[in-house]
Amino acid sequence: MTDSTSEHTRRGGGWQLWVSMAAAAVLGGVIGAAIAGTTDRDEKTPAAVQQQVGAGVCDATQVSEKALPSVVTISASNGDAGGTGSGEVIRKDGYILTNNHVISLAANGGKVTVLFNDGRTVPATITGRDPKADLAVIKVDGQNDLPVIPFGKSADVEVGQPVVALGAPLGLSGTVTSGIVSALDRTIQVPGDNGEMALLVSAVQTDAAINPGNSGGALVNCAAELIGVPSAGATIPASESGGGSSGDIGLGFAIPVDLAKSISDEIIETGTVTHAYFGVSVVTVPSGGVYLRSVVPGGPAAKAGLQAGDIITSIDGNPVTSTTDLAAVTLTKNPGDTITVDYTRNGQKASTKLTLGAEK
Repeated sequence: MTDSTSEHTRRGGGWQLWVSMAAAAVLGGVIGAAIAGTTDRDEKTPAAVQQQVGAGVCDATQVSEKALPSVVTISASNGDAGGTGSGEVIRKDGYILTNNHVISLAANGGKVTVLFNDGRTVPATITGRDPKADLAVIKVDGQNDLPVIPFGKSADVEVGQPVVALGAPLGLSGTVTSGIVSALDRTIQVPGDNGEMALLVSAVQTDAAINPGNSGGALVNCAAELIGVPSAGATIPASESGGGSSGDIGLGFAIPVDLAKSISDEIIETGTVTHAYFGVSVVTVPSGGVYLRSVVPGGPAAKAGLQAGDIITSIDGNPVTSTTDLAAVTLTKNPGDTITVDYTRNGQKASTKLTLGAEK
Protein backbone atom coordinates (compact mmCIF):
# COMPACT_ATOMS: atom_id res chain seq x y z
CA MET A 1 0.00 0.00 0.00
CA THR A 2 2.27 2.74 -1.23
CA ASP A 3 1.83 5.76 -3.41
CA SER A 4 2.53 9.40 -2.70
CA THR A 5 4.53 10.30 0.39
CA SER A 6 2.55 11.53 3.36
CA GLU A 7 2.95 14.96 4.91
CA HIS A 8 4.70 13.32 7.86
CA THR A 9 7.41 11.79 5.68
CA ARG A 10 7.94 14.32 2.92
CA ARG A 11 11.50 15.46 2.41
CA GLY A 12 11.56 19.19 2.63
CA GLY A 13 12.24 22.11 4.85
CA GLY A 14 15.97 21.57 4.44
CA TRP A 15 16.31 18.10 5.94
CA GLN A 16 16.15 14.48 4.92
CA LEU A 17 15.92 11.19 6.78
CA TRP A 18 18.64 8.62 7.05
CA VAL A 19 18.27 5.07 8.22
CA SER A 20 21.45 3.02 8.13
CA MET A 21 24.00 1.29 10.24
CA ALA A 22 27.48 2.77 10.39
CA ALA A 23 29.81 1.34 7.77
CA ALA A 24 32.53 -0.69 9.41
CA ALA A 25 35.12 1.02 7.24
CA VAL A 26 34.36 4.41 8.75
CA LEU A 27 36.56 3.86 11.78
CA GLY A 28 38.29 0.66 10.78
CA GLY A 29 35.98 -1.46 12.87
CA VAL A 30 34.33 -1.25 16.24
CA ILE A 31 36.08 0.88 18.85
CA GLY A 32 36.01 -0.51 22.36
CA ALA A 33 33.54 0.72 24.92
CA ALA A 34 34.28 4.29 25.87
CA ILE A 35 31.97 4.25 28.84
CA ALA A 36 32.02 1.08 30.89
CA GLY A 37 31.16 -0.15 34.33
CA THR A 38 28.43 -2.27 35.83
CA THR A 39 26.64 -1.45 39.04
CA ASP A 40 23.88 -2.91 41.09
CA ARG A 41 20.63 -2.44 39.13
CA ASP A 42 18.74 -0.80 42.00
CA GLU A 43 15.50 0.75 40.81
CA LYS A 44 15.12 4.48 41.43
CA THR A 45 12.28 5.52 43.64
CA PRO A 46 9.41 7.35 41.96
CA ALA A 47 10.35 10.47 43.95
CA ALA A 48 13.89 10.41 42.60
CA VAL A 49 12.65 9.96 39.06
CA GLN A 50 10.20 12.83 39.54
CA GLN A 51 12.99 15.09 40.78
CA GLN A 52 15.00 14.37 37.66
CA VAL A 53 12.03 15.04 35.41
CA GLY A 54 11.34 18.27 37.24
CA ALA A 55 14.93 19.33 36.73
CA GLY A 56 14.51 18.82 32.99
CA VAL A 57 17.46 16.47 32.64
CA CYS A 58 18.34 12.91 33.59
CA ASP A 59 21.39 12.10 35.66
CA ALA A 60 23.14 10.60 32.62
CA THR A 61 25.89 9.07 34.75
CA GLN A 62 23.45 7.03 36.84
CA VAL A 63 21.34 6.15 33.81
CA SER A 64 24.33 4.95 31.81
CA GLU A 65 25.63 2.88 34.74
CA LYS A 66 22.29 1.06 34.81
CA ALA A 67 21.61 0.76 31.10
CA LEU A 68 24.99 0.32 29.38
CA PRO A 69 25.56 -3.28 30.53
CA SER A 70 22.43 -4.21 28.56
CA VAL A 71 23.38 -2.27 25.40
CA VAL A 72 25.53 -3.97 22.77
CA THR A 73 27.30 -3.15 19.52
CA ILE A 74 26.26 -5.34 16.60
CA SER A 75 28.44 -6.03 13.55
CA ALA A 76 26.90 -7.54 10.44
CA SER A 77 28.85 -8.64 7.38
CA ASN A 78 28.38 -10.51 4.13
CA GLY A 79 31.42 -10.91 1.93
CA ASP A 80 33.25 -7.60 1.70
CA ALA A 81 30.27 -5.59 2.91
CA GLY A 82 29.76 -4.82 6.58
CA GLY A 83 28.66 -2.33 9.15
CA THR A 84 27.79 -1.77 12.78
CA GLY A 85 24.69 -0.89 14.73
CA SER A 86 23.34 -1.27 18.23
CA GLY A 87 20.99 -3.44 20.25
CA GLU A 88 19.85 -4.24 23.78
CA VAL A 89 19.48 -7.47 25.73
CA ILE A 90 15.78 -8.15 26.32
CA ARG A 91 15.99 -11.66 27.79
CA LYS A 92 18.69 -13.00 30.06
CA ASP A 93 19.17 -16.15 27.95
CA GLY A 94 20.61 -14.17 25.04
CA TYR A 95 17.86 -12.53 23.01
CA ILE A 96 18.78 -9.06 21.73
CA LEU A 97 16.47 -6.48 20.13
CA THR A 98 17.70 -4.34 17.24
CA ASN A 99 16.60 -2.82 13.94
CA ASN A 100 16.09 -5.02 10.91
CA HIS A 101 18.31 -2.74 8.82
CA VAL A 102 21.19 -3.33 11.24
CA ILE A 103 21.36 -7.06 10.52
CA SER A 104 19.54 -7.52 7.19
CA LEU A 105 22.87 -7.54 5.35
CA ALA A 106 23.68 -10.85 7.08
CA ALA A 107 20.25 -12.44 6.52
CA ASN A 108 21.43 -14.56 3.58
CA GLY A 109 24.64 -16.28 4.49
CA GLY A 110 26.29 -13.43 6.37
CA LYS A 111 27.67 -13.16 9.89
CA VAL A 112 26.51 -11.29 12.98
CA THR A 113 28.68 -10.63 16.04
CA VAL A 114 27.89 -8.89 19.29
CA LEU A 115 30.27 -6.77 21.36
CA PHE A 116 29.17 -6.52 24.99
CA ASN A 117 29.90 -3.57 27.21
CA ASP A 118 32.51 -5.59 29.14
CA GLY A 119 34.52 -6.22 25.95
CA ARG A 120 33.34 -9.76 25.10
CA THR A 121 32.70 -10.45 21.42
CA VAL A 122 30.52 -13.43 20.55
CA PRO A 123 28.74 -14.68 17.42
CA ALA A 124 24.98 -14.33 17.11
CA THR A 125 22.24 -15.83 15.00
CA ILE A 126 19.18 -14.10 13.58
CA THR A 127 16.03 -15.26 15.37
CA GLY A 128 13.63 -13.36 13.12
CA ARG A 129 13.07 -10.10 11.27
CA ASP A 130 10.21 -7.71 10.61
CA PRO A 131 11.24 -5.55 7.64
CA LYS A 132 7.95 -3.62 7.65
CA ALA A 133 8.42 -2.34 11.20
CA ASP A 134 12.25 -2.31 10.94
CA LEU A 135 12.73 -4.58 13.94
CA ALA A 136 14.67 -7.79 14.46
CA VAL A 137 15.77 -10.14 17.21
CA ILE A 138 19.13 -11.91 17.33
CA LYS A 139 20.44 -14.43 19.87
CA VAL A 140 23.77 -15.24 21.43
CA ASP A 141 24.29 -18.69 22.91
CA GLY A 142 26.37 -19.75 25.87
CA GLN A 143 25.90 -16.47 27.72
CA ASN A 144 23.99 -17.00 30.94
CA ASP A 145 22.08 -14.48 33.04
CA LEU A 146 22.75 -11.48 30.82
CA PRO A 147 21.70 -8.05 32.18
CA VAL A 148 18.28 -7.28 30.72
CA ILE A 149 17.14 -3.75 29.97
CA PRO A 150 13.82 -3.02 31.73
CA PHE A 151 10.87 -2.01 29.56
CA GLY A 152 9.01 1.21 30.17
CA LYS A 153 5.51 1.94 28.86
CA SER A 154 4.61 4.05 25.85
CA ALA A 155 1.63 5.51 27.71
CA ASP A 156 4.00 7.04 30.29
CA VAL A 157 6.12 8.89 27.73
CA GLU A 158 5.47 12.64 27.63
CA VAL A 159 6.64 15.46 25.41
CA GLY A 160 9.40 17.40 27.15
CA GLN A 161 10.55 14.63 29.46
CA PRO A 162 14.32 14.05 29.62
CA VAL A 163 15.77 10.97 27.92
CA VAL A 164 19.12 9.33 27.29
CA ALA A 165 20.18 7.55 24.08
CA LEU A 166 22.75 4.76 24.22
CA GLY A 167 24.41 2.94 21.34
CA ALA A 168 27.34 2.85 18.96
CA PRO A 169 27.21 5.79 16.53
CA LEU A 170 29.86 5.34 13.82
CA GLY A 171 31.00 2.22 15.66
CA LEU A 172 31.84 4.11 18.86
CA SER A 173 30.53 1.62 21.42
CA GLY A 174 29.11 2.77 24.72
CA THR A 175 28.19 6.26 23.53
CA VAL A 176 25.72 8.16 25.70
CA THR A 177 23.80 11.30 24.68
CA SER A 178 20.94 13.10 26.38
CA GLY A 179 18.01 15.30 25.45
CA ILE A 180 14.24 15.40 25.67
CA VAL A 181 11.23 13.89 23.98
CA SER A 182 10.53 16.49 21.32
CA ALA A 183 7.26 15.03 20.01
CA LEU A 184 5.18 11.87 19.94
CA ASP A 185 3.16 9.93 17.36
CA ARG A 186 5.33 10.67 14.35
CA THR A 187 4.76 8.26 11.46
CA ILE A 188 7.92 8.08 9.39
CA GLN A 189 8.68 6.12 6.23
CA VAL A 190 12.28 4.93 5.95
CA PRO A 191 14.15 2.77 3.42
CA GLY A 192 13.63 -0.95 3.97
CA ASP A 193 14.62 -4.22 2.32
CA ASN A 194 14.68 -4.74 -1.45
CA GLY A 195 13.76 -1.19 -2.31
CA GLU A 196 10.61 -1.26 -0.20
CA MET A 197 9.78 1.08 2.67
CA ALA A 198 9.62 0.38 6.39
CA LEU A 199 7.31 2.36 8.64
CA LEU A 200 8.09 3.82 12.04
CA VAL A 201 4.62 4.01 13.59
CA SER A 202 3.85 6.43 16.44
CA ALA A 203 7.56 7.14 16.66
CA VAL A 204 9.12 9.06 19.55
CA GLN A 205 10.95 12.16 18.31
CA THR A 206 13.97 13.27 20.34
CA ASP A 207 16.75 15.84 20.18
CA ALA A 208 19.20 13.46 21.91
CA ALA A 209 22.01 13.02 19.39
CA ILE A 210 21.31 10.01 17.15
CA ASN A 211 23.68 9.19 14.29
CA PRO A 212 24.25 6.19 12.01
CA GLY A 213 25.18 3.28 14.26
CA ASN A 214 22.78 4.32 17.01
CA SER A 215 20.15 2.36 15.12
CA GLY A 216 18.73 -0.49 17.19
CA GLY A 217 20.06 0.94 20.43
CA ALA A 218 18.20 2.25 23.45
CA LEU A 219 16.28 5.42 24.18
CA VAL A 220 15.62 5.32 27.92
CA ASN A 221 13.92 7.43 30.58
CA CYS A 222 15.52 8.63 33.80
CA ALA A 223 14.89 5.25 35.43
CA ALA A 224 16.95 3.60 32.64
CA GLU A 225 13.82 1.95 31.23
CA LEU A 226 13.57 1.40 27.49
CA ILE A 227 11.00 3.73 25.92
CA GLY A 228 12.09 3.53 22.29
CA VAL A 229 14.43 1.93 19.75
CA PRO A 230 16.33 4.66 17.83
CA SER A 231 15.91 3.90 14.14
CA ALA A 232 16.29 7.04 12.02
CA GLY A 233 17.69 10.52 12.13
CA ALA A 234 17.61 13.61 9.97
CA THR A 235 20.44 15.45 8.26
CA ILE A 236 20.66 18.58 6.16
CA PRO A 237 21.29 17.71 2.49
CA ALA A 238 24.83 18.39 1.29
CA SER A 239 23.47 20.96 -1.16
CA GLU A 240 22.19 23.00 1.79
CA SER A 241 25.01 22.40 4.26
CA GLY A 242 27.91 23.71 2.21
CA GLY A 243 28.62 20.40 0.51
CA GLY A 244 29.46 18.35 3.59
CA SER A 245 27.55 16.00 5.83
CA SER A 246 25.61 17.77 8.56
CA GLY A 247 25.57 14.94 11.09
CA ASP A 248 22.96 14.97 13.83
CA ILE A 249 20.69 18.03 13.75
CA GLY A 250 18.52 17.20 16.74
CA LEU A 251 15.84 15.25 14.86
CA GLY A 252 15.91 11.58 15.79
CA PHE A 253 13.10 9.01 15.76
CA ALA A 254 12.63 5.87 17.85
CA ILE A 255 10.16 3.01 17.56
CA PRO A 256 7.89 3.13 20.65
CA VAL A 257 8.61 0.50 23.27
CA ASP A 258 5.13 -1.08 23.33
CA LEU A 259 5.30 -1.89 19.62
CA ALA A 260 8.90 -3.05 19.87
CA LYS A 261 8.04 -5.39 22.74
CA SER A 262 4.99 -6.84 21.00
CA ILE A 263 6.88 -7.57 17.80
CA SER A 264 9.98 -8.92 19.54
CA ASP A 265 7.85 -11.24 21.70
CA GLU A 266 6.19 -12.62 18.57
CA ILE A 267 9.52 -13.10 16.83
CA ILE A 268 10.92 -15.00 19.82
CA GLU A 269 7.83 -17.20 20.07
CA THR A 270 7.32 -17.93 16.37
CA GLY A 271 10.39 -16.76 14.46
CA THR A 272 8.28 -14.44 12.34
CA VAL A 273 5.66 -11.69 12.49
CA THR A 274 2.17 -11.79 11.02
CA HIS A 275 0.67 -8.40 10.27
CA ALA A 276 -2.92 -7.39 9.78
CA TYR A 277 -4.23 -7.28 6.21
CA PHE A 278 -6.84 -5.15 4.42
CA GLY A 279 -6.87 -6.76 0.99
CA VAL A 280 -6.81 -3.54 -1.01
CA SER A 281 -4.62 -1.58 -3.39
CA VAL A 282 -4.77 2.14 -2.60
CA VAL A 283 -3.60 5.55 -3.71
CA THR A 284 -3.62 8.82 -1.77
CA VAL A 285 -6.25 11.36 -2.77
CA PRO A 286 -4.76 14.90 -2.85
CA SER A 287 -7.84 16.35 -1.15
CA GLY A 288 -7.68 13.75 1.65
CA GLY A 289 -8.42 10.06 2.07
CA VAL A 290 -7.24 7.02 0.15
CA TYR A 291 -8.78 5.75 -3.07
CA LEU A 292 -9.31 2.00 -3.46
CA ARG A 293 -7.84 1.10 -6.83
CA SER A 294 -8.74 -2.54 -6.35
CA VAL A 295 -10.18 -4.86 -3.72
CA VAL A 296 -9.01 -8.46 -3.35
CA PRO A 297 -11.97 -10.80 -3.94
CA GLY A 298 -12.90 -12.55 -0.72
CA GLY A 299 -10.48 -10.40 1.29
CA PRO A 300 -11.29 -8.45 4.48
CA ALA A 301 -12.24 -5.26 2.62
CA ALA A 302 -14.45 -7.13 0.17
CA LYS A 303 -16.21 -8.96 3.00
CA ALA A 304 -16.86 -5.59 4.64
CA GLY A 305 -18.59 -4.39 1.48
CA LEU A 306 -15.87 -2.03 0.23
CA GLN A 307 -15.47 -1.69 -3.52
CA ALA A 308 -12.93 -0.36 -5.97
CA GLY A 309 -13.53 3.37 -6.31
CA ASP A 310 -14.45 3.92 -2.66
CA ILE A 311 -12.47 6.55 -0.74
CA ILE A 312 -11.59 5.70 2.87
CA THR A 313 -11.70 8.87 4.99
CA SER A 314 -11.25 7.60 8.56
CA ILE A 315 -10.59 4.50 10.62
CA ASP A 316 -11.97 4.21 14.13
CA GLY A 317 -12.69 7.92 14.01
CA ASN A 318 -9.12 8.86 13.09
CA PRO A 319 -8.74 10.75 9.78
CA VAL A 320 -7.04 8.90 6.95
CA THR A 321 -4.99 11.32 4.88
CA SER A 322 -2.56 9.01 3.09
CA THR A 323 -1.68 5.40 2.35
CA THR A 324 0.73 5.58 5.27
CA ASP A 325 -2.23 5.79 7.66
CA LEU A 326 -3.55 2.46 6.38
CA ALA A 327 -0.11 0.89 6.59
CA ALA A 328 0.17 2.06 10.19
CA VAL A 329 -3.06 0.20 11.04
CA THR A 330 -1.58 -3.06 9.73
CA LEU A 331 1.34 -2.65 12.16
CA THR A 332 -0.59 -1.56 15.24
CA LYS A 333 -3.62 -3.86 14.90
CA ASN A 334 -3.74 -7.65 15.02
CA PRO A 335 -5.32 -10.06 12.56
CA GLY A 336 -8.90 -10.62 13.71
CA ASP A 337 -9.31 -7.10 15.11
CA THR A 338 -12.44 -5.29 13.94
CA ILE A 339 -12.20 -1.65 12.91
CA THR A 340 -14.74 0.95 11.81
CA VAL A 341 -14.09 2.29 8.31
CA ASP A 342 -15.72 5.50 7.13
CA TYR A 343 -15.72 6.02 3.37
CA THR A 344 -17.43 7.75 0.50
CA ARG A 345 -18.90 6.11 -2.60
CA ASN A 346 -20.07 8.26 -5.47
CA GLY A 347 -20.07 11.24 -3.13
CA GLN A 348 -22.19 9.51 -0.49
CA LYS A 349 -20.83 8.92 3.01
CA ALA A 350 -21.02 5.43 4.50
CA SER A 351 -19.49 3.32 7.26
CA THR A 352 -18.71 -0.36 7.72
CA LYS A 353 -17.11 -2.78 10.15
CA LEU A 354 -14.01 -4.51 8.79
CA THR A 355 -12.34 -7.52 10.40
CA LEU A 356 -8.66 -7.50 9.54
CA GLY A 357 -7.15 -10.62 8.04
CA ALA A 358 -3.66 -12.07 8.35
CA GLU A 359 -1.00 -11.17 5.84
CA LYS A 360 0.16 -14.22 3.91
